[in-house]
Amino acid sequence: MKNGRNSNFRTYLLGVMILVMSASLFAAGSIYDFTLNSIDGKPMPLADFKGKVILVVNVASRCGFTPQYSALESIYEKYKDQGFVILGFPANNFGSQEPGTNAEIKKFCSAKYNVTFPMYAKVSVKGDDQTPLYKYLTESANPNVAGEIKWNFTKFLVDRNGRVVQRFEPETTPDSPQVTSAIEKALKQ
Repeated sequence: MKNGRNSNFRTYLLGVMILVMSASLFAAGSIYDFTLNSIDGKPMPLADFKGKVILVVNVASRCGFTPQYSALESIYEKYKDQGFVILGFPANNFGSQEPGTNAEIKKFCSAKYNVTFPMYAKVSVKGDDQTPLYKYLTESANPNVAGEIKWNFTKFLVDRNGRVVQRFEPETTPDSPQVTSAIEKALKQ
């Protein structure tokens, strides 16, 4: 009888440990927990990109970094068949450099930079109206990449498991060796 009680107690403890671990994992959240509207106004869950390496970028049409759209499209074309995607999030938080409507932004990106990677509707990446995705990215996704967004074209690299693994500030171009080597490393995992 004693062995039966010990076995039941061990099973009970194991069950409690699994519940606690599951709760902490769920509380931590994931990039896949967010659904935002596409630039066309339709819900586009980030869960649609499970299993891909993702580069999340806050973009703007009237910024000194706007030419990075060309490099973003270039690396998207280079790596998309290997399971890579870029998600563009227009934001008007810095110097009113993204004042247009979603339709105007889409037209600009298409006409000027031939953007084919997925674009989302305009969001706020900081301040009182910060979208929950950017709150997650800047506060709880990974302490190594936490911190307020400083300007347009901040980039977050997400691995195939939905973990935010690296952050690149606006000055680091998408086609720099620093970014492309990080993408290639994530694609191999």
